[in-house]
Amino acid sequence: MPKINGNEIRPGNVLEHDGGLWVAVKCDHVKPGKGGAFAQVEMKNLRDGRKLNERFRSADKVERVRLEQKDQQFLFETDGMLTFMDTETYEQVELPADLLGERRPFLQDGMTVVIEYYDTEALNVTLPQKVTCTVEETEPVVKGQTAANSFKPAILDNGVKVMVPPFVGQGEAIIVNTETMEYSERA
Repeated sequence: MPKINGNEIRPGNVLEHDGGLWVAVKCDHVKPGKGGAFAQVEMKNLRDGRKLNERFRSADKVERVRLEQKDQQFLFETDGMLTFMDTETYEQVELPADLLGERRPFLQDGMTVVIEYYDTEALNVTLPQKVTCTVEETEPVVKGQTAANSFKPAILDNGVKVMVPPFVGQGEAIIVNTETMEYSERA
């Protein structure tokens, strides 16, 4: 595994630190008036979700980890476990549903996701950036409400609440960004 300097850490990098795997969430480079420069890195543990704030000087060496990414197809859910199938080897793997967190409702049958592995341990599931959903419930269009930044609440077919523009009606298909959990466009 390659070692990188403390000042080369970027958000999204996966690091081996204190015997655990951490992903850099935020990274601020600080140059104090006195003393050497350092990187203030906010990290999140990939296994248990703990957060940690750490300082790395440019002379510090950190182990950078490369995760193997595999495309896998979602099959079904049983007792809080999600079953995925490798699209090349047809091998099936079961992962806990809480690995997806608040993005779980956007997982649809047959959807292809990217699962990141460290050796044989699955650490992260990435959904497609845009998912098509149907608006189940929303307020009717109010005539004259055409302000560019006015949004109204809507409940999607998966139970998630999002804010949609006034022209989107009940029963319409919309595209939702799974990273920001916001309305993107009409389908």
